[in-house]
Order: sequence, then C-alpha cells, then structure tokens
Amino acid sequence: MKQLRPFLIFVIVLNSCTSEFKPATFETISIEESFEADITAMYNKASGNSDLGNTINSTIEKAIINTLSTPENNEVIKEALNDFNSDYIKFKKDFPEESEPVWELHIETEKTFQSEEVITIAISTYEFKGGAHGNDKIIFLNLDAKSGRVLNQKDIIENEADFKKLAQSHFINALEAEVKNLKIEDFFFGKPFQLPENIGFTDDGLVLLYNVYEVASFEQGYTEFVIPFEEIESYLKVN
Repeated sequence: MKQLRPFLIFVIVLNSCTSEFKPATFETISIEESFEADITAMYNKASGNSDLGNTINSTIEKAIINTLSTPENNEVIKEALNDFNSDYIKFKKDFPEESEPVWELHIETEKTFQSEEVITIAISTYEFKGGAHGNDKIIFLNLDAKSGRVLNQKDIIENEADFKKLAQSHFINALEAEVKNLKIEDFFFGKPFQLPENIGFTDDGLVLLYNVYEVASFEQGYTEFVIPFEEIESYLKVN
C-alpha cells in the first residue's frame, strides 16, 4: 500500500485538474445572406461543442426568436429570418401597391457581463412592417455561468422590497439628470413605481431598463439607469 500512495495522490490531483470548470467563451456570428427584406443578424455564440455551450446557444437563439412578432414556432434564428422574408414576399404579392417601404428585421446581441456565476447577454431587435414606425426591443438574458440555466429576477435579487426602494431613488435621480425635466408622475401610467422586466449586469453595476411603452409613451423611448455594485452588493444572490 505504501508504494501505491504516490500514484493514488497523482490520480486524485489529475482528476481535480481535468474536472475544473471551464467558463464559456464567445464568438460573434453574422448571418450574411441575400434577402428581399432588409435583414441583418449579429449575435453571440458560445464556442466549442460542450454541453454548457450548446445549452447557452440554444437559450440565446430561443430568447432572440421570442422577441419577434412572427407567429411561427422556430427554434433556429436562420429559420426565423427566412420566415420573415417569406412573409414579406407574400405581402408584396398580395398587396403590390403597398410593397414599399421595404420590411426590416435587425438582430444584434452583446455580452455585457461575465463572471464565474453569471453571464448577461443584451438582445436588441427591431422590426418594421410598414406603418408610422417599427418596433424595437431590448432584453437582458441572465444565465447561470456553470449550467446555462436562465436566471430570473428572484434568482438574482433578494429582499426585493428594499431593493425596489433603492431602485426608485435611482430612477428619480436619473430623471432629475435629464434636460427634459421629467418627473416620476410622467411614468407608469398613473400606477406606483415598479421594477422593470429587464435587469442585467454590466461592468458598472446592475442595469434596469424599461422598454418602449412599458412605463411611458413611444415618444419617451427607453428608460434605463445603472445602480453601482457597491450599492447593490447586499441585495445580490449572484455576483
């Protein structure tokens, strides 16, 4: 047994090294195909073919597709783009006198934060199918860095009531910094302050973002502000 001990120690050390967690690395994918509609797509993709990478990539693609208004149940971005283009071709055929302006679909993502616990991907989409203006949306996709599982707000924030008070004070401060002299009464359509649907991490802190129409009219556009890490550390379940 004495002669086996050095070998066993070597095996234990080797196994601990080979099983060490390897964080996901990302590349940017650009779909460059010829469409009749004005379509562009650039998005983050986890490199390699690991289980973690495959889970992350599937989740990112589904999240992007879920932001779109197309009714098809696609799970692959290329399919969603082709369906949008097919819908435009059909529209031109059915209504040739209304085929201008050209429909637009633009997709872009950005990895805004990555740590040992969380990855945040910002997803921006814009759709235009005629009318006064297009529809644009930004969502934050927060992922568990080790499993690829989607993290919701309850997975990220604890003591939500106190955090909400902190967020409201930053919301008011952000309004006061605007040259438009906006007030909190100009938002939330007469309802009390609410946290946004989209909260995500950046290197500067936690970003809270309200999409167009979420708390104000179209003319006021997006509303967003950042709470620095030093102020929210006690509220975070992940870092």
